[in-house]
Amino acid sequence: MNLFGTALSDSLFLGYIGPGAGFAFIGSFLLLLAGLALVLLAILSWPFRVVLALLVRRGKKREKTEIQRVIVVGLDGLDPRRTRSLMNEGRMPNMAKLNETGTFSELISTCPPISPVAWSSFMTGVNPGKHNIFDFLNRNLKTYAPELSSSRIETAARGKPSIKMLRKSKPFWNVLGEHGVFSTVLRVPITFPPEPFYGLSIAGMCVPDLRGTQGTFTYYTDSPDADSETTGGERIAVRFNGNRGVTRIPGPPAGKGRENSELSAPLLIKLDRSKRRAHLRISGQRVTVDEGSYTEWIRVEFKASRFRKVYGICRFYLVCAEPEFRLYLTPMNIDPERPAFPVSHPPYYSIYLAKLLGRFATLGLAEDTWALNEGVIDDDTFLEQVYSIHDERERMFFAALNKTRRGACVCVFDASDRIQHMFMRNHEKADDPEASRVYCDHVLDEMYVRMDDLVGRVMQKTGKRDVLMVLSDHGFTHFRRGVHLNVWLKENGYLHELGGQENEKYMRGIDWSRTRAYTFGLSGLYLNIAGRESGGIVKPDEVSELKKELTEKLLKITDPKSGRPAIRAVHESDTVYSGPYRNNGPDLVIGYEDGYRASWDAAVGATQGSVLSDNEKVWSGDHCVDQSLVPGIFFCNRKLENNGDLRLMDIGPTILRMFGVTPPSHMDGRSAILKKQTE
Repeated sequence: MNLFGTALSDSLFLGYIGPGAGFAFIGSFLLLLAGLALVLLAILSWPFRVVLALLVRRGKKREKTEIQRVIVVGLDGLDPRRTRSLMNEGRMPNMAKLNETGTFSELISTCPPISPVAWSSFMTGVNPGKHNIFDFLNRNLKTYAPELSSSRIETAARGKPSIKMLRKSKPFWNVLGEHGVFSTVLRVPITFPPEPFYGLSIAGMCVPDLRGTQGTFTYYTDSPDADSETTGGERIAVRFNGNRGVTRIPGPPAGKGRENSELSAPLLIKLDRSKRRAHLRISGQRVTVDEGSYTEWIRVEFKASRFRKVYGICRFYLVCAEPEFRLYLTPMNIDPERPAFPVSHPPYYSIYLAKLLGRFATLGLAEDTWALNEGVIDDDTFLEQVYSIHDERERMFFAALNKTRRGACVCVFDASDRIQHMFMRNHEKADDPEASRVYCDHVLDEMYVRMDDLVGRVMQKTGKRDVLMVLSDHGFTHFRRGVHLNVWLKENGYLHELGGQENEKYMRGIDWSRTRAYTFGLSGLYLNIAGRESGGIVKPDEVSELKKELTEKLLKITDPKSGRPAIRAVHESDTVYSGPYRNNGPDLVIGYEDGYRASWDAAVGATQGSVLSDNEKVWSGDHCVDQSLVPGIFFCNRKLENNGDLRLMDIGPTILRMFGVTPPSHMDGRSAILKKQTE
């Protein structure tokens, strides 16, 4: 992928999506020096910062409050239905205790209930029309090409590239900082690139890998079909001379002037077939990996020039030593100790954590769902990876809890989301449907029990003046059938292709001079409006009628396989969004029925196929449906007076009130009020 470009790779929607952020790297050594300099500066400037903090508190007054600390445990995707069921069975005692002594309610998600949209509303307290995130992707109004919605590469003065945050509005921890309240914020989605505020942060979802994608694995094999196409990863053929093989580790784009090339590092492999292991030589290190085992995180050095090196970290898993050699390599994460681009605020915080706790995953979507989708790794190997990353997050979070004695401490855990995506399968297609159902239910229930155990250990760290919140951004349902709206639009005369360019992806091959509506991503439908899109043909005075016409027809789409409607609701953007960025999103938001979702081809802006088709992938659970079907959860160790119809966007204003800060007037969220402890 071109370092400075916005082209999308064929790994689009790797689980969610996989386009590059157009990510540019800087010299890791220079960043390390800068980090050390900042540490020294922080020590020397401490007296001045204390005075400044006092002045800030004096300038931005807040009411006195009994609350000393607010702890937020985000469990991405935890569903209220399964939570209630397991609490009733006595398998989630800690959340049951919060229900008995504090508060438990469903939490209304965003429209659509997609993670980057939802977590953006959580942190800012506003609807998408004010924070500018409507999906994983947005479109370029000039080229129609889908682009990553969270960040964009820009070339600043003297041609130096930088990444720009596209999420708008101010997170509640920024507002707290303006009033002298410190926060530690760990792995909350849509926090890359990290923004400065009074506190510490590690960025979450949408942090790219070192190659500039949202996660590209590598698969080494000596199989004859080694060069076959793989979605979400790269297969590399290895030719052995006896027990020895020489190959490469793909790295980041080479940089300006070398746009079509990438850096790489040599990889030497020596097989010990009798012991079913491989000895690897990587960047001057000797690493041994046994069959069926992962290595620890390994630092890989990529030479950009004679005086410039870029560092990544990765893990290997030896799938099989013989008769067919198969070696899996995780996506190349940005090295937190020598980051090619800052993944934390301040930049030295990731270095500090890596020194304190060991190397850790930095990729936003670090759990490699696509390697499981492609059959490169199996269920148990995937689960081992997911829980290893989860354990890293726990160590990071409990270290932060011990250090953050006052203020806000927020952490989002992703294992709950990734495991539900991959284990809500259609058991009818399994060789043994009953065994498959039992296995998947066990995996899902065990994950919920582990999340409850995490909550229990956090409760032990919670003091009398602490407020603990446990929440999810949405719930979960099955993804059995895909809906390809571009095909439906084509069949109904709203979309037309250019002759000879059929079956293109990424909105290519479309005749925009005759197309009135189109779709890509997971929930949005867009009109080709004159004066907005470069080739727009829908006149502004025709928009309202066209929306009405499309809504009526879309709601009549019926699945011939089941006789059920595929779409539950169609939401007009003017109704669900308000604010300065509302016109940047889709014109209609499609609320799919339970069991349906945008098809994989529709998501990447293709135009061929069937309107409805079976979802054949392991990725079998989802939440990209109508928001009414997938509410999140909300627990609190304190009782709230007005927790009915609690929305995700209410959490930020509620936390501000707990610290005696009046929420800014632009926030859409309402503050829930704590009941007095004596009640």
